[in-house]
This record gives sequence, structure tokens and C-alpha cells, in this order.
Amino acid sequence: MKYFAIVLSVSICFLAACKEEKKSTDIITQKPMVVKKTEPVTMEAINNAEAVKWLGKTYTVEIHRYSDKELPKTRDEYGVEYFDNHIEVKVLRPDGTEFFGRVFNKQSFHEYLDEATIKDGAMLAFRFTEVKNDCLVFVASVGSPDAMSDDYIPLIVTISRMGEINIKRDNCIDEIPGAEESAEERDTDYDESF
Repeated sequence: MKYFAIVLSVSICFLAACKEEKKSTDIITQKPMVVKKTEPVTMEAINNAEAVKWLGKTYTVEIHRYSDKELPKTRDEYGVEYFDNHIEVKVLRPDGTEFFGRVFNKQSFHEYLDEATIKDGAMLAFRFTEVKNDCLVFVASVGSPDAMSDDYIPLIVTISRMGEINIKRDNCIDEIPGAEESAEERDTDYDESF
């Protein structure tokens, strides 16, 4: 029994010694979080060339979309910033010479846009649709830079055989070939066709 009491005493002393906390002079702090400012989103560059039968000959319509970091930034409905775009449109004669060439941006359509689109919208797309009454007919859109958004203003742009441009806001979007697509299909279609 004496032996048991000694073992018990030694065990209690050992456990008490193990429980003693070691004191440290180290100071532990948390590293401050640095919030990185993200660069505005750049929309995908698009390049498209399409052969078009017009005025009895085959012309080539080239459309190029590219971001321009010099333009004022745009933003989507969530406040995410985007670089705005320029869209260059060229119509080349059968011999390769340029019949028409112009660079469009959001300001090109200023008088057809509402205030919110002027402030935060981006130049989204430009696409050839058909030949009508000796004119080349295109659809263009300016709106939310978010590819998942269906918030945009559709426009019809015609180029006459003399190279004159006519722009109007499209109030009958269902009448334009391919316009019945959803916003996701629209963005996919533009990306594939450019």
C-alpha cells in the first residue's frame, strides 16, 4: 500500500508539472489583409470576315471588336468595371480595295441611347444580317458588358451603295433575322461569328 501511495504521489506531481504553462514573451499578431484592386475586365476580342453577295459582286465584310483602355470604363449592374470597346467595320470590294471603313464606339450611337446606357453601357456587337434595297444591313448593340445580361439597346445600321450610313434604334427586334435568340445565345453567336 505504501508502494501504491508513492506511485500515486509521483504521478500527481508529474501531472502537475506537465500542466504548468510555459510563459512566452512572443507577441502574436495577425497580418493585415491587403485588398487588391482588380483591373477592369477586358471583353474578348472578336474578328470576323464574311463574303457577301451585293450589287452583283462578292464583297467582304470585316468586323473587329477590341477593348480600348483609353475609353471611359463601363460597369455592369453589380458594379464590376469593364474596358469599353471599339468595333471596326470594313467593306472590301472584290479586288480587295476598301469601299467602306469606320470605327464605331458607344458615342457613335449617343443620340439613340438612354442615360444609363450612355453612363455604364459598352459597345457590345456589330453583325451583318442581310442585303435589302441595295443596302447592307447590320445590327449593333450597346448595353451591359456582362455577357449573361440581356440589358442592351439594339440598333439597325445600313450602308448604302454610296457609302452613306443610316442608324436607327430597333423597336421591332423580332423582325431582324436571328434576333429572337436569348441573351446567352446572342453573345455566343456574336463571339463565334466575329
